[in-house]
Amino acid sequence: MAGTPIEGNSREGYVGENMNTALEKLQAQVRDLSLGEGENKTNIPFVTAWRFTRGKIEMPKTENPYLYLVLDGMLRLYTPSGMLDYMAGQYSVSKIDTPLFGSVLAFSRQQDFLALSVEFTVHDVITAVLALDNDLTERIAGEAMKEQEMAASDRAVPESVYRLFSVRKEKVWSEFLRKNTMKEVIYYILCGSCGKQFLQSIAAIGQAEEIYQANSWIKENFRSSFTVEELAEQRNMSVSLFHQKFKSAVGMGPLQCQKRLRLTEARRLMLDEKKNVTEASLEVGYESLSQFIRDYRKMFGAAPKEDIRSSLTDRAINPDSPAG
Repeated sequence: MAGTPIEGNSREGYVGENMNTALEKLQAQVRDLSLGEGENKTNIPFVTAWRFTRGKIEMPKTENPYLYLVLDGMLRLYTPSGMLDYMAGQYSVSKIDTPLFGSVLAFSRQQDFLALSVEFTVHDVITAVLALDNDLTERIAGEAMKEQEMAASDRAVPESVYRLFSVRKEKVWSEFLRKNTMKEVIYYILCGSCGKQFLQSIAAIGQAEEIYQANSWIKENFRSSFTVEELAEQRNMSVSLFHQKFKSAVGMGPLQCQKRLRLTEARRLMLDEKKNVTEASLEVGYESLSQFIRDYRKMFGAAPKEDIRSSLTDRAINPDSPAG
């Protein structure tokens, strides 16, 4: 498992009989669907089932925040913050550096990887936040939630997703029931281990939606060369205003964001696809190998060969230890 993640996730494992039962029932209900490779829309708005039989998988492509719950198999996400691993019953909540792709570390007994995503609108989350008790919102924002409370909430997320997914089997379809169960899912995420980050990201998205659209574009085109002037023109802003808004919302400038995405992908290519340093640097868009090595060392604390050798050695010695 990774260290403290940027993405929200349940690191408590699936402790508790209720969660085991809910997860198993959710797995069974999803497998009852006629699943194809990749994305599978369900009859519940904003809920999507994902099934993959290949090692590299696509993450949801949406500008809205979303929950990504691993149902069967094991997932690794490469982010600028490090490698984050998720087992069945654990979840990530999308944030600014959520990658476009993930890697399957282990397939299920059915030789596939299974997940469920629940997409939220900013309005959904803000409505849920406004309905919280004032002292609870303050505790979440102030990181004053107790460890036991956050752990219990993390375990409750899969259970609430199961109830949301079960809405489709109600004898009388009820949008009222779906919306209120969706609020329950959001509630447990907010009260969980990464509630504060989720709360902060929603606030930032609400204030700078056009910037998050630009960030989504960068995530899809980070291998290509572009200028801040071009991005600002796309958003009909001056360069100074665009750069200021982008840095305020994302925490870094657009070119720094591109660099972090390039280096994170290069690290994945060297670790998972056994690319050498030159191949990885070229594939992510670097024209200068020496510049790539300098940037890599600055971000990861070691030159590429040294970092990859150390990571592969750690993985061989401790295959079940946290990724880093």
